[in-house]
Amino acid sequence: MKKHFHYEYLQSKVGYYTALGGMGVLALIGLAAAYYMEHHGHAVTGMTNEIVWGMPHVFAVFLIIAASGILNVASIGTVFGKTPYKPLGRLSAVMAAAVLAGGLMILVLDLGRPDRLVVAMTKYNFRSIFAWNIYLYNGFFAVVLLYLYTQMSQDFRVRRYYTAAGTLAFLWRLILTTGTGSIFGWLVARQPYDLAIFAPMFIALSFSFGLAIFILLMVALMKGDERPLGHGLVNRMGRLLGVFVAAAAYFTVVWWLTDLYAAEHRPMVGYLFFSGNIYSWLYWLGFMALGTIAPLFLVFSRSARTSFKPVVTASILTVLGGISLVYFVIIGGQSYPLVLFPGKQVSSTYNDGMFYSYAPSLPEILLGLGGMAVAVAIVLVASKTLRILPTTLADAAVDPHLATGEVAEMKKAA
Repeated sequence: MKKHFHYEYLQSKVGYYTALGGMGVLALIGLAAAYYMEHHGHAVTGMTNEIVWGMPHVFAVFLIIAASGILNVASIGTVFGKTPYKPLGRLSAVMAAAVLAGGLMILVLDLGRPDRLVVAMTKYNFRSIFAWNIYLYNGFFAVVLLYLYTQMSQDFRVRRYYTAAGTLAFLWRLILTTGTGSIFGWLVARQPYDLAIFAPMFIALSFSFGLAIFILLMVALMKGDERPLGHGLVNRMGRLLGVFVAAAAYFTVVWWLTDLYAAEHRPMVGYLFFSGNIYSWLYWLGFMALGTIAPLFLVFSRSARTSFKPVVTASILTVLGGISLVYFVIIGGQSYPLVLFPGKQVSSTYNDGMFYSYAPSLPEILLGLGGMAVAVAIVLVASKTLRILPTTLADAAVDPHLATGEVAEMKKAA
């Protein structure tokens, strides 16, 4: 029998307005930081002529990757027919659009001349992957809105296209993340990039980043509004997060093993992964230890079956580990010198052949946090004005099998 889920607006409570106000303040601070950098120029940032993508790009790329993965939650219910995920479709679609909007806001405000975006939107160089991504980002918004419309419409003639819209959204998100990964994979001038594996690696990263963010916001919204949330559902999502985290780590290992196999790339691999510099620490301690091993231990622990805390903690660590990895990829990849003349030593007054340093400035960090705040604020406002949040996510309401499993685990623990 087909289940009918009920949705209701987020209730007006002090906590809601406090959270929305906090996000608003962070967003305004981010806008002020963007204005400060635009007014004084990039000289007030940590960026240089060699490292032109700084901390704002780290936040922006992380959010863009995560937005694609957040939409995957809806796809699991729509495309793959997994019943427990079906009531999460509306929230997943809205959250995905919100997170992408936050990431693109950072990206646009970090251009130095945001007004020149009009040129990029009206004059296309189709030999550039950046031009392709403009279509992919705008298309993502359109597809997500179409998908959300088919879910929320009361017209049966519209709702019958729900599965088709969900399938299109699933395919588009894969294409979007492939395009984002290809930005780096097709940068043949830089040795740390220039690998086709960046496309599937970014897809795997989107699964883990997106699901982690979705879990955190879902738990916050449901608990903040005092709506039932089942341990069985959260446990299932936590175990899925573990699979995605392991897959993401696998692709990063294949990345450096592939470069290590090629003799011309070995010095670069040694510098980024094994030299003991900040980038090595970010990868091994930030991503592998805190962002991979610790979440795997938490989500598959016995306590995760009857408590939200291990899964929530694992999600937080996954987000922190993800930011560490994106910093490693973007900043670390630029810090290694361009190989202009293979097999030759290059030295000049322009620092050719030198390793480049970067230290993020406060305005850059504030702009990134402001973009994140915008994404959360959009989700809060949408939850208050649209019926996207289920009235209950109790295991018995979502899937009786989850409720049965939870009872069994509680008896076993007792």
